[in-house]
Amino acid sequence: MNTPDRAFTRRLDLTTLQLFVAVCERGSIGKAAETEFMAPSAVSKRLSDLETTVGTPLLRRHARGVTPTPAGQSLLHHARSVLFSLDKMQGELSEYAHGVRGHVRVHANISAIVQFLPEDLGAFIRAHDAIKIDLEEHLSTEVLRAVQEGAADLGICHVGEDAQALALQTRPYRQDRLVLIVPTTHPLAGHTKLPFAASLDWDHVGLHANSSIYRAMHEAALREGRSIRLRIRVTGLDAMCRMIHNGLGVGLMPQRAFELMHGVGELAAIPLTDTWATRRIDLAARDFSSLPVSARLLVDHLSARSADTASPT
Repeated sequence: MNTPDRAFTRRLDLTTLQLFVAVCERGSIGKAAETEFMAPSAVSKRLSDLETTVGTPLLRRHARGVTPTPAGQSLLHHARSVLFSLDKMQGELSEYAHGVRGHVRVHANISAIVQFLPEDLGAFIRAHDAIKIDLEEHLSTEVLRAVQEGAADLGICHVGEDAQALALQTRPYRQDRLVLIVPTTHPLAGHTKLPFAASLDWDHVGLHANSSIYRAMHEAALREGRSIRLRIRVTGLDAMCRMIHNGLGVGLMPQRAFELMHGVGELAAIPLTDTWATRRIDLAARDFSSLPVSARLLVDHLSARSADTASPT
């Protein structure tokens, strides 16, 4: 295995990397020079020196501008990663300068955010008020990708087989149970429980096609040799309730989330008998042992909250 070339790293500088990224993103040395407030000749000279340093062409120059070569694409990927890490370092150090003793970036899906995280993160902040938590809501697939790419320290979502494919570590956090939401006047409203297949004769109000709930619904319908009569997609559970209340269809959502949304229409929740309707919400990280101390504290706290709280029934 080749050892790192120290001379190579010394010859690189951050300004040139930033210029290289800007040129690739703008597709033009002139436009990048304007954005970076430099003369085009100065930018061109730095890029030529960079190509000399790496020993291979990085840009294809043509009448319309420039495009990265395969080597340039590789450098662009690594340059973005380096610059992102530096921005992260600057942000975290500035937080320490203002008295914050830690910074944890968390991405979670809507089910975790609506059902469990407000109380769990609130309890954590009360115990560790100097740790800052940045929480973003994303689809489960996007949560796992953010963790794998280093854009998030911790992911909280329905993991499935995606975590193994991305070589992520997971720990159990909570469980939720999907229920069928119907208007109280709907023919299905009188049932105490139902298989999901019983809903396929009716129009559905669904979430994003890549959401874990919709993916589970779609796979269940395929097993029945049926399709989902999807009338409308919405981006939030409250919007789903309002659409269902106004007769646009039926829909699936976690039971606890429905119980927390008091008064959003005259609706009934019917538990599903399907085994897949009971789902795990997991914590995901690239390596739990290498997380910063503040992130490990949060993982320990969430794991303890999971152990102390009974699973939904």
